[in-house]
Amino acid sequence: MILEAAKQKLEKYGQEHVLKYYDELSDSEKDALLAQIEETDMSILAACKNKEALAKKGVITPLAAMELDEIEANKESFFSTGLKAIKEGKVGALLLAGGMGTRLGSDDPKGMYNVGITRELYIFECLINNMMDVVKQADTWIHLFIMTSDKNNEATIKFLTEKEFFGYNKEYVHFFKQEMTAATDYEGKIYLEEKGKLSTSPNGNGGWFSSLRNAGLLDVVKSAGIEWLNVFAVDNVCQRIADPVFVGATIERNCVVGAKVVRKNAPDEKVGVMCLEDGKPSIVEYYELTDELMNAKDAKGEPAYNFGVILNYLFKEEELEKLLDGSLPLHIVEKKIPYLNEAGELIKPEEPNGYKFESLVLDMIHQLDTCLPFEVVRNKEFAPIKNKTGIDSVESARALLQENGVIL
Repeated sequence: MILEAAKQKLEKYGQEHVLKYYDELSDSEKDALLAQIEETDMSILAACKNKEALAKKGVITPLAAMELDEIEANKESFFSTGLKAIKEGKVGALLLAGGMGTRLGSDDPKGMYNVGITRELYIFECLINNMMDVVKQADTWIHLFIMTSDKNNEATIKFLTEKEFFGYNKEYVHFFKQEMTAATDYEGKIYLEEKGKLSTSPNGNGGWFSSLRNAGLLDVVKSAGIEWLNVFAVDNVCQRIADPVFVGATIERNCVVGAKVVRKNAPDEKVGVMCLEDGKPSIVEYYELTDELMNAKDAKGEPAYNFGVILNYLFKEEELEKLLDGSLPLHIVEKKIPYLNEAGELIKPEEPNGYKFESLVLDMIHQLDTCLPFEVVRNKEFAPIKNKTGIDSVESARALLQENGVIL
């Protein structure tokens, strides 16, 4: 992008201030800034003026899950159907791995965190080990797409390459970076984090498919004949990936998305729950659950909103392509955003000072017509690592890994 074109774009969206320090920059810094201006979607910035309307939920009603007893009764059929799809190369896996280990006391990508005690055992290694179980069952490699971020892309690729992908076939591993969106003040003006760099943040976990497409990897999906993508988060070390029973159940029930869920351990547990919103599958976040919803009962007298998602979803790929028209709603989140003040000094605020713009996986699900909430055993498949100690921590995950026979 040339300077004149950048000026025209910035003027259109009222963002001319981002060129304030342009004349002070080196040639390479000027090029980088102009490239960033060209890549940044500024059409979304006006949304902060009606953010209250964006946040409105529809009518929430229960969505029944496929529970453990039903899964067990049909396990043989589900397994056979799922394994056949995997053997035929119709299932791919996609790891959301853009996060850093900051809350764990690490400056490295989260997946590089060592959960071992007497030996090295990294989060990435745990996940690949879990995938290898299915690779051995199916006697075929599964394409693994890994979404990194600007902050951790180089370190992630270097680490996994040096570790030789923990035995995984590197020909089946594909990296791509999550796209970024601009971060703004409360008036929708983009912050600068450096004199030649816009302040940006990842575009939310709902941005994975558009980022995959824009990185050119949809061509790999198509050429490999992949029809289903199992999307999972980096921080759950016990989850099963490309699980044949889960895949088979979703296919046999004619659903276009499956969602692994666990029975909540308390009505106010901090997990999003499966539901219907205006009659379509959706997820209501824990902080959106009213007392009325929290205490509602189903026909069996059980809590009506009792199954929490663990960010392990199986999407029918062709259905996702229909969402590339920009129909996903935007979420505007208040955050603490480092910025340059009027004097060009970097300020790291202690309170929220602006907005970040995200799309979420839950909105992808809500755009689709059918979803199978699929119950898994909590102690076998839900060991999230959010903190160093306490609930959902390195400590609790280690205990669950050991409970499942993993030597630490």
